[in-house]
Amino acid sequence: MHSQGQAPEPSNPRGMPATDDEIREKYLERAIRELNAFTRELQSCPHCPRGQLMPVLGSGHPQADIFLIKHSARPAEVEEGVAFYGRTGNALMKSLKRLGIDPLAVYGTLCVKCPLLDPAMADPACVGRLVEELAIVQPKIIIVMGEEALSVVNDLDVPLSQQLTAEPALVQHYTPSIEALYVPNIDGALDEEAAKREFWAAFKVLGQWWSDLPPY
Repeated sequence: MHSQGQAPEPSNPRGMPATDDEIREKYLERAIRELNAFTRELQSCPHCPRGQLMPVLGSGHPQADIFLIKHSARPAEVEEGVAFYGRTGNALMKSLKRLGIDPLAVYGTLCVKCPLLDPAMADPACVGRLVEELAIVQPKIIIVMGEEALSVVNDLDVPLSQQLTAEPALVQHYTPSIEALYVPNIDGALDEEAAKREFWAAFKVLGQWWSDLPPY
């Protein structure tokens, strides 16, 4: 009880988020801060011999349900400094639109973020930082594009993770909270019709996965 004329104490005296929307907003703000810090660390990393070129950064929603992983960058991505830019990005956007998937639910990144002539020269510790990126975004599914990316993902030190197989169009369990879908590398499907069909046959499974997500 409050004495007459005394203002009631606030129900949320510490300023903690009180509604689901406020809680989601706080988590989003944290993810943005963590990705910004991650970006700064990548840009100042001295380990890979990239010269004056900047690393190619991930792009998309900081809390995306879908996390795309490609092995290394194409020239357009290097020039812009953003993963899945140029023809690769355009092809991906067309595929997402055809499946009815909201692009705002997607985040895409590279295993090898430094633009090297030979991606094998990338420092293993830098490649391993993909674990941090996954931990920040916390997706529901990862889309692993190509066998080189698959090899990297299987070597990551992700807690409770399982080895993935190069079996297209099969949704696999990666961790207790993350599923995985292996597809051919989209870069190889840009110019050859048979490769396009092979990529689409695997990637379109994501559409059914998306449709089956609970609406909350």
